[in-house]
Amino acid sequence: MLRFSKLIFVLSAFVCAFVALERSGESAKNDNQYEKLELIAKVLHLVETNYVEDVDSKELIYGAIKGMLQPLDPHTNFLTPELFKDMKVETTGKFGGIGIEITTNKKGDLTIVSPIEDTPAFKAGLKPRDQIISIDGKYTKDMPLVEAVKMMRGKPGTAVKIQIMRDGWDRPRDFKITRAIIKIQSIKFKVIEPGYGYLKISTFQETTAKEAEKAIREMIAASKEAGFKGLILDMRNNPGGLLNQAEQIADLFLEEGVIVSTVSRNERNKEIRYAHKNGTFSDFPVVVIVNGASASASEIVAGALKDQGRALVIGTQTFGKGSVQTVIELDGETGLKLTVAKYYTPNGISIQGNGIKPDVIVEQMDPELLKKAKSPWFPREKDLPGHIVGEGETPDEEEMMREEMEPKEKEDKKGEKEKEDELKEPPPFGDLATDYQLQQALSHLKAWDTFKKLIKKDEKVSAKKVEEAAQSKK
Repeated sequence: MLRFSKLIFVLSAFVCAFVALERSGESAKNDNQYEKLELIAKVLHLVETNYVEDVDSKELIYGAIKGMLQPLDPHTNFLTPELFKDMKVETTGKFGGIGIEITTNKKGDLTIVSPIEDTPAFKAGLKPRDQIISIDGKYTKDMPLVEAVKMMRGKPGTAVKIQIMRDGWDRPRDFKITRAIIKIQSIKFKVIEPGYGYLKISTFQETTAKEAEKAIREMIAASKEAGFKGLILDMRNNPGGLLNQAEQIADLFLEEGVIVSTVSRNERNKEIRYAHKNGTFSDFPVVVIVNGASASASEIVAGALKDQGRALVIGTQTFGKGSVQTVIELDGETGLKLTVAKYYTPNGISIQGNGIKPDVIVEQMDPELLKKAKSPWFPREKDLPGHIVGEGETPDEEEMMREEMEPKEKEDKKGEKEKEDELKEPPPFGDLATDYQLQQALSHLKAWDTFKKLIKKDEKVSAKKVEEAAQSKK
């Protein structure tokens, strides 16, 4: 009976974690919950005393709790002592593993949200929306996320075998990936063209906002001669991270107004985060790039800047992970990761399931196709025999480039015996030649600069006309 009492005590402590979150006058409902708890304890007691073999009471309790959470969303999980310890290292930016963010779809399939840039998974060619069929031979159907994460983590230098299924493949493929210490570099930046900055955020961790602010100031300082004309904020394949860092990133570009709202089941428990004027970069335009692997914290930033009219968002619709999790310590060594609220953009749009729809839809192009893409050739005046040479006429740069590329294209065609679905390296960081979405982002910034000049010119012309009209009346 001592063990039976212990089981009731532990399960009571677990239920109290829920009750503590609920205290809103639902005493009758809570009493009913305790009655159901007796049924669980009775089953545990029967198994412990009558099962054909000895059982571990702790494993029975853990299994019961996992079963209780199974019908809920994939982000709600029971954390065993080992998993609870691992959870504490997720946002420090350094851990051992392969470097992917995962979720489960409605069918219970383990799915990659995004491989983290410069990690073993990223280099191996894993992609967003890839389905993980098995990990080291163990099938992942309906496997809790925390368990899948635990299986993929391990000692650096050891290998994990992952079976992947991808759209367009007729059968799964095996990937053997060597684990490494994952030191995430959340910020990369460069002046992509004179006056235009490019800031890529891979994830939101403890120092992301400070690093981003420093990066922007460095790009502005490097653009003194040309003048800083605009910024591209790239959050593609960004799986999220710390909420406060997302808020601080959005606050860098907003002087006032709502950044994000979190609303729990009781709508009276609404928390609103606002922007502050101090330290805001408000004197240059911003274009944000997102895609289907932009999730959670990155969606908060994109949604805030879009709704507040501070940035143009381009790319493809985001992932739609707009739920808030909290981790509750249960007994000193185990924990409960529980979904407690949803995120809403400044315009009151729920991110959960919907994602952020860009202002301008821009699909990404295959880097290899983009390299080979070229406009059709049209004859010009300078191509006509005997044409009059114009003052300052220069050789046709487009034709010279075409002639240079032709031998290379012939060589490429000779070696083109690759399979159509062969994994290719992702485009290099900030490479305009191979990144179509980045090209379009820069084009929109340049167009804004041109339109701004046209508006100023039009305002001067209008002012002059008003002045002339006033003079004529005299």
